[in-house]
Amino acid sequence: MTEIAIPYGAYWSTPFVRWQGSLAHLHSLRFAAHVARRALDRRAIPVDAFDHGVLGLTVPQRGSFYGLPWLMGLVGAPGVAGPTISQACATGARALQSAAAEIREGAARVALVVCADRTSNGPHLYYPAPDGPGGTGEHENWILDNFERDPFAGFAMVETADRVAAKHGIDTARQHAVVLERYAQYADALADDGAFLRRFMDLPFEVPDSRFAKVRATLTGDEGIHPTTAERLARLAPVREGGTVTFGGQTHPADGSAGMVVTTPQRAAELSREPGISIRVLAFGQSRVAAGHMPEAPVPAARRALERAGLEPAQLDAIKTHNPFVVNDIVLADAFGIPTDRINRFGSSLVWGHPQGPTGLRAIIELIEELAMRGGGHGLFTGCAAGDTGMAVVIRVEDRR
Repeated sequence: MTEIAIPYGAYWSTPFVRWQGSLAHLHSLRFAAHVARRALDRRAIPVDAFDHGVLGLTVPQRGSFYGLPWLMGLVGAPGVAGPTISQACATGARALQSAAAEIREGAARVALVVCADRTSNGPHLYYPAPDGPGGTGEHENWILDNFERDPFAGFAMVETADRVAAKHGIDTARQHAVVLERYAQYADALADDGAFLRRFMDLPFEVPDSRFAKVRATLTGDEGIHPTTAERLARLAPVREGGTVTFGGQTHPADGSAGMVVTTPQRAAELSREPGISIRVLAFGQSRVAAGHMPEAPVPAARRALERAGLEPAQLDAIKTHNPFVVNDIVLADAFGIPTDRINRFGSSLVWGHPQGPTGLRAIIELIEELAMRGGGHGLFTGCAAGDTGMAVVIRVEDRR
């Protein structure tokens, strides 16, 4: 079987912007193609290198029925095909797995993975119902209605966090203590003029207008992150009556995109910004837990990925998570028997927000860079997703310089 490699530096993320912010006017798929085209140029990666593509998109946009073929056409590779994947918060990891499978089977040599979403101005859908009273159909707010209710389990997402917190005895005070820890970790990413973010973000970042003809704004990093202190958190009441999770203990919807090149080891060395640094994708894991217990799902997903990689939690050098609720990280840390500050160095989606499709891919990129900074090692990404599911990825980075 072919090993799965990622060329060092052949990935990127836009700043993530709180919904209704500076990216709210942009069509997410067209914007992702615009960003990818510029990112590939900056990294001297030719568009004609790709023979496969994967698009991750969870919020429909006008014309997104055409998905990946449209994206690749906009990027400048109209002859490249591939799937469009929508798996809620697990989309980034699943898109990477899809590309990895294509490479491993020898069906492709160089794949482009792009994940994009705009939670701002989400679509309002109307479903015709000819057999309904008077033929009146049903309508749905794609973002808010699905946040509020899992159609199978019947729970709102925040309710799943409250249920898991109650099960594990995690009170508001402990949640807020780890929230402050996560914000301190993100402050490290902002140090030295955002030196960590600049390892994979092209900053300053120019925001185009909706016609992609002019620069509308310039971002120096993620937008819409509120200052967080112990005093501010202490003033927050739980979101649900009888619960423990506050708005401070959960993430916020956002807009953005991320991309990554996935290939063989030989091609990775040719496309890498630093051929002496090798990145291998070792294993994936998936899980589904009891209904209404979504924040627990990253644990069994992580254990399955680690088992397939032949590793134990103690052998990990870095861990990144998608943590829509800080409860996720507390449950994972307790399950692995590690301090919570071992998880999410340099920040996480709890802080920089959740555009859904690209969230996991950005976290995996940050995991790679964290491992590269320490001279190599094994890393784990894990996170939950709608439907009480989880996805995990194990990566190895080696610095041969």
